Amino acid sequence: MQDMKKIYEKYSEIVYKYVFCLTGNEDITEEIVQETFLVAVKDIKKFRGECKISTWLCQISKYIWYKKIKKQKLKKEIPLDVLQNTLFVEETIEENLCNKEGKIRLLKKIQHFDEDTKNVMYLRIFGNFEYNEIAEIMDKTSNWARVVFFRGKQKLKEELENEK
Repeated sequence: MQDMKKIYEKYSEIVYKYVFCLTGNEDITEEIVQETFLVAVKDIKKFRGECKISTWLCQISKYIWYKKIKKQKLKKEIPLDVLQNTLFVEETIEENLCNKEGKIRLLKKIQHFDEDTKNVMYLRIFGNFEYNEIAEIMDKTSNWARVVFFRGKQKLKEELENEK
């Protein structure tokens, strides 16, 4: 049990940030994080060490989130106060994040990306995660996270240019 306390202390913030990027809701995020660690305590013997513990925990939380969506038909919404605190320093995209309408437009565009790109974009933009942290969460390489983010950013730029 002492080991789980150390695991919780070390990884709860990572899991929280990851789940918040998925849900955009603090209450739901806290609930999922708690449930994630309950499942982890119960199933720690099933952890085979084939991935990092943080990856395993994020996978559990993602499964719990998808189960909640399916069960309760929740809609994913990101509150505007979260959007207002967003730090994203990229040419035309930066300009769009300066106003609420631009933020909402970008979020709508990101919603249509494939699951990996969407997750990387949310983690990088709204979670302020570094590439190596994104790689750890998604059980990929840091280079993979950079490439996926770059391609997603390029796709956003193209779509913004096509609107004009």
